[in-house]
Amino acid sequence: MAAPFRRGGFFLAAALLISPAICAAQAAPANVHDMAQRVDRHYNQLHSLKAGFTESYQGLGMSRTESGTLLLLKPGRMKWEYASPAGKLFLLDGKYAWFYTRGDPQVQRIPAKQLDDLRSPLRFLLGHTQLEKELNNLKLASAANGRFTLTGQPKGQEQRIQRLTLSVTADGTITAIEIEEVDGSLTRFTFTAEVPNAAISAAAFRFIPPAGVPVVDALPPV
Repeated sequence: MAAPFRRGGFFLAAALLISPAICAAQAAPANVHDMAQRVDRHYNQLHSLKAGFTESYQGLGMSRTESGTLLLLKPGRMKWEYASPAGKLFLLDGKYAWFYTRGDPQVQRIPAKQLDDLRSPLRFLLGHTQLEKELNNLKLASAANGRFTLTGQPKGQEQRIQRLTLSVTADGTITAIEIEEVDGSLTRFTFTAEVPNAAISAAAFRFIPPAGVPVVDALPPV
């Protein structure tokens, strides 16, 4: 019997960040369409990304903070390698999503097309970004330190996600993602030390289960 795929405090996301050099002279966006276009242009020119991430979760009586390194490689590959807690891994190889934490009795695997994880929204950056087609009711607001927020609701996620907010610089670089679920839980990803078009081998996204650990075809979350 298949085991249910763990949602943990992840999601979306998927995926979205990496910042090449920021142009200090970048003018403020004229409107929400202008800002969305800047994000699209920024990420559509990339073929890979490397960044540090911090993931925080609050909800359902729980609170936790985790961190590690994120790798993205087009088309369709994503790797979240956790340093805290050490040994935790979430990997998308283009066909399957794999989840494993060192010491677990099994590896969980699910077809990428069935994935519904808080990190999976980041996946639209692995294709051709069109932010205005990804988010309904998109709104723009000014934020601290000359930054901006883009807030909307991911299409197809209306039953789960109440709000998705991207913190962005004027040139379209995403520095944080905040996801509020309909149950009131809040997940936030912040990104640091981004390296655009990093030299990342496709082999980095090949998962080999530890010897003696069975692979379970998991059910998508409900």
